[in-house]
Amino acid sequence: MFEFRRLRSPIIQAPMAGGINTPELVAASINAGVVGSFGFAYSSPEQISRDIMAARSLIHSDAQGALNCNFFVVPENFEASAQDSEKALNALKSLEFSGNLELNLPGPPYFPNLESQLEPVWKDPPDILTFHFGVPDQAILSQARSMNIKVGMTATSAQEAEKVEKAGGDFIVAQGIEAGGHRGVFQPDGEDKKLKTLALIKMLTGSSKLPLVAAGGIMNRNHLIEMTQAGATAVQMGTAFLTCAESGAPQEYKEMLLDQKTRPSLFTRAFSGRPARALENEFISLMQGQPLLPFPIQNTMTASIRKKAQKLENPEYQSLWAGENYRECRKESVAELIERMSL
Repeated sequence: MFEFRRLRSPIIQAPMAGGINTPELVAASINAGVVGSFGFAYSSPEQISRDIMAARSLIHSDAQGALNCNFFVVPENFEASAQDSEKALNALKSLEFSGNLELNLPGPPYFPNLESQLEPVWKDPPDILTFHFGVPDQAILSQARSMNIKVGMTATSAQEAEKVEKAGGDFIVAQGIEAGGHRGVFQPDGEDKKLKTLALIKMLTGSSKLPLVAAGGIMNRNHLIEMTQAGATAVQMGTAFLTCAESGAPQEYKEMLLDQKTRPSLFTRAFSGRPARALENEFISLMQGQPLLPFPIQNTMTASIRKKAQKLENPEYQSLWAGENYRECRKESVAELIERMSL
């Protein structure tokens, strides 16, 4: 079974869904001696199989790193009245950018079936499986254990960490409020103490027996040292990898991270219906106070807007997920990033 101590550096390249984690990015991370992750939240089983095979073909035989596959734990029941749905749809249609886009209310199934997504994983098992938004069914965890796959789950609080431990997780990804992308809270409308990463690590070090992976705001070697000294076994970094040469982020997205240093990184539900940290742009500003639907319905509704924006190379209507410390992003390769992070 995978152990963090086998890594060259105690780093997980964060799973980022939506084409960011290319096989090239994942393989480069593994070849550099860290954990390379796929964010498979929205992927079909066929795509998952192709991506894993493509990454494996690029991994060196003597690579010290490890492969992680990440999935969302999404409940199957969603509630959205016809009236609320119509209001949310009209809010998107009112955007000038939407123009003649065909915007419709999605029908079920609203999200890929997790059991189906995991089928190619069981056939070609990674070293690690991680889950976001909650704890998967015990049958999934039992299957992973039987195959010696290490399992980690995101927690943003002591209560969530306790659930991960009780479920039999192998480690906790402790996500602080600085982290870019989707907030890993189990209940998006529940209480969120919005703890910073360092405070969360210090708190969980005293209450959890599981290894902790610090996630949120980690961009340089000093951040890594600070987290490990506070009790973290490893760190998870996403934003720093976005501007790497191997990242699948669109060029205009990379340029925003590298050049737009005055834009705030803030939380929005406008794109997906769940709180997620992104660079402020026109879409987020125009959607403030507008009616929204829950995740993943809102996410599906806005997909055509994001796709059109990407085609037009317009970052103002793309979901520019980014952590609080994005201003430290650099134009570099994965190998260069890991080299400067190495202890």
